[in-house]
Amino acid sequence: MSLKLFRSTGYSSILAAGETSIAMHPGWLILATSVWVGFACNAVLWRQLRAPGTFTLSQVLVFGTFVAASCGLVLGILGWRNTLKPAATLILFVAALGVCAVEGTAPAIVMADMPPVALLLPSWNDLLHWQAWATLGGLALLPAVCIRKTRVRRLPGGKQFSTNVMCVLAAAMVLALSGLLLYGRLF
Repeated sequence: MSLKLFRSTGYSSILAAGETSIAMHPGWLILATSVWVGFACNAVLWRQLRAPGTFTLSQVLVFGTFVAASCGLVLGILGWRNTLKPAATLILFVAALGVCAVEGTAPAIVMADMPPVALLLPSWNDLLHWQAWATLGGLALLPAVCIRKTRVRRLPGGKQFSTNVMCVLAAAMVLALSGLLLYGRLF
């Protein structure tokens, strides 16, 4: 007669063995994606560091915080198990396309004369250059592959909801504070 220490009941949990200790919390994925979009995909920040111009470094950093907070707000809303990774990937590619659009134009034109759509989508001529594809690959494709490969912890419904609410509230507070610092008024 053999000793059985564990008995299988046929009931399977939503969590695989060891998944809770290995997988990343969804809040950390939201934070990492937001910081990447806010600062690594911030063409104004990189232009300012390359050649100081019309903006101070503190204004550019506050703008990066504003962008990161707005990205965190969107990802906090879409931060459910099945929508978090696709939403983060989409935000990464939109931010990288914005970098391609801004880097393909002169600095004076960017802030003054460009329509808002042109800040998000580069022209076809800009997409035909190898620099645009290198930018898309470095700023969007590599982080998107990392996001797709990262195991995200599955949380029960109530805990996932409270995590999303906390992400949205924290992002809204940072967004309001950075907007106040950036524009000098709240609304």
